[in-house]
Amino acid sequence: MKFISWNVNGLRAAMGKGFLDFFESAGADFFCIQESKMQKGQAEVPTPGYAQFWSSAEKKGYSGTVIFTKKEPLDARYGIEGKYSDEGRLITLEYEDFFLINSYTPNAQPELKRLDYRMGYEDDLRDYMRKLAKKKGVILCGDLNVAHREIDLKNPAANVGNPGFSDEEREKFSRLLDAGFTDAFRALYPDRTDAYTWWSYRMRARERNVGWRIDYFVLSSGLVPRLGDVVIRGDIFGSDHCHLEMTLN
Repeated sequence: MKFISWNVNGLRAAMGKGFLDFFESAGADFFCIQESKMQKGQAEVPTPGYAQFWSSAEKKGYSGTVIFTKKEPLDARYGIEGKYSDEGRLITLEYEDFFLINSYTPNAQPELKRLDYRMGYEDDLRDYMRKLAKKKGVILCGDLNVAHREIDLKNPAANVGNPGFSDEEREKFSRLLDAGFTDAFRALYPDRTDAYTWWSYRMRARERNVGWRIDYFVLSSGLVPRLGDVVIRGDIFGSDHCHLEMTLN
């Protein structure tokens, strides 16, 4: 099975940059989008052969998650037990042997002014994933808005305490892994450097590969033996993020 996760930084904008052509050629079984920035119906998004599941923010042009899937789920849930659906933060699809969670984790914002909200989301998500993992496998993907280790961004020393690299955010990701989950990319490539998924639009950052790895696939322990590969597709443009491709046997 092929999974793709991509923060498109506005789906309508991405469609103007060839997104639908890429989508058709990618052949993913599951295509998870973060930061759609639109309500379903604001633009036609033709995906023949795929069911669409949308969680849009109440505020137009903000946040939002979408899953396009070839496989009809047993169930679809939005938010985390009644929370966060107002910002379109999370979708869960249930299948026979796994749950697929697509998350656009809140940014802590400059001066960490939204850190408390972010910390609450992290705790709720971890507890939610632990409950689901008691039933069957769990796959979390999305823009998790954290570079976990120094290897995961180009300039760690200059970014200590900044949003996405604060001690608090990094510690929450460590707690998720300690709860029985695995960073799929690092499971396969523990020492790979210069592997980034987001670059600032400023100062030719992407051209110079001055980036951050803040987009992930995270697996519950029982699914790790089925992990085929995780590929960071920095060669595909259309957003300030690139997409990830994961294969699961």
